Amino acid sequence: ADLRVLRVILRAVVGGGGAGAAATMVEDVPAVPEEKAHRTEMAGRLGVLLVAIGALAHFIALLGRGMAADPNRVPWGNMYEFTLTGTFVVVALFLATTSRWRLAWLGPIVVGFVLCVLLADVLWLYEPVAPLTEALESYWLVIHVVAACIATGAFTLGGITSVLYLLKARSTKETGYLARLPELPALDRIAYRMHAFGFPVWTFGVLISGPIWAHQAWSSYWNWDPKEVWAFITWVVYAAYLHARATAGWRGRNAAILALVGAATLWFNFIGINFFSTTSQHSYAEGAAVERTVEPSVVVGLGAGLRLPVEPAQEVRVVVGAEGPRA
Repeated sequence: ADLRVLRVILRAVVGGGGAGAAATMVEDVPAVPEEKAHRTEMAGRLGVLLVAIGALAHFIALLGRGMAADPNRVPWGNMYEFTLTGTFVVVALFLATTSRWRLAWLGPIVVGFVLCVLLADVLWLYEPVAPLTEALESYWLVIHVVAACIATGAFTLGGITSVLYLLKARSTKETGYLARLPELPALDRIAYRMHAFGFPVWTFGVLISGPIWAHQAWSSYWNWDPKEVWAFITWVVYAAYLHARATAGWRGRNAAILALVGAATLWFNFIGINFFSTTSQHSYAEGAAVERTVEPSVVVGLGAGLRLPVEPAQEVRVVVGAEGPRA
């Protein structure tokens, strides 16, 4: 439509103007741009409404997960539940900021990302409902996990915006999704706001509430646990991102790349540590306490290796949790 208008203007100028040129201009200009804009706006509102309905169902699933345990508990007993909570926070933050910052264009990417993470959560991280392990029975669980999840949601939205910035900066297309995104300075500004909001929350969750809880549980504020180390690495990367923007004037591409490095360390710490580390004291993240029945035996003799089964009435209940098996 813009090219047609430009051609009409050039034709009018070259042709000397006049009534005929004016009539041609009026005839060639699209007559219903406002109607199209209205349809687009209505579709955007409908999309945001559907996302809100999905977020409500997501919250009900979280609530039901906690109420399904006996006794009832917060739904943060294993990685399946942590991921379920983290994805909900991503959607909730998007909904909370979409009207103020006009982020409806971010909706399809946020929904697609959350659906992919939830699919992986169900396929590979699912754990049945079980009581909390002893290490998690603390009010610091609520403080620490809520802060970490809010910061993770903000950093994730900032990372998604940074990816879109890099893609739009390389794109030369005049149509399509990337062409309809806000201008590059606006994308850069939105990413910065997301990271600036998430950083102090992450600082509180990782460097304040986390060490306090660790001292309460393990009598030490810092244990060089892999999750602690990577959480600190994430903090350093995002601190460097904000510092570079404030002092060195980093904007645009360099800032977006550094933000994505932070997002990579964040998500590796969130999920990857549980698959690649065997020394983490956060072993409870692999699942809540699983109670099972074992049939012990008694060894008779020093070297005979003879084992006599114990009577069924003498079965021992063993709980495997964060601190190893206990009778």
